[in-house]
Amino acid sequence: MNKNGVLAWATVIMIIVGIGLIGLGIFKYEEVAGWGFASVGVGFFAIAWVFNALKGRV
Repeated sequence: MNKNGVLAWATVIMIIVGIGLIGLGIFKYEEVAGWGFASVGVGFFAIAWVFNALKGRV
């Protein structure tokens, strides 16, 4: 597996974790903690976007 493959897998894993965190924030925690989980999930999406942008450049 080359560097692009590693970045692709990291992107997919971070998207799955981000969806899970946003889902926890929406469905399980309805108090202030839910906002924290959802915002961290959005942060995971941002990092996954950066990993996707790095494919082919590293």
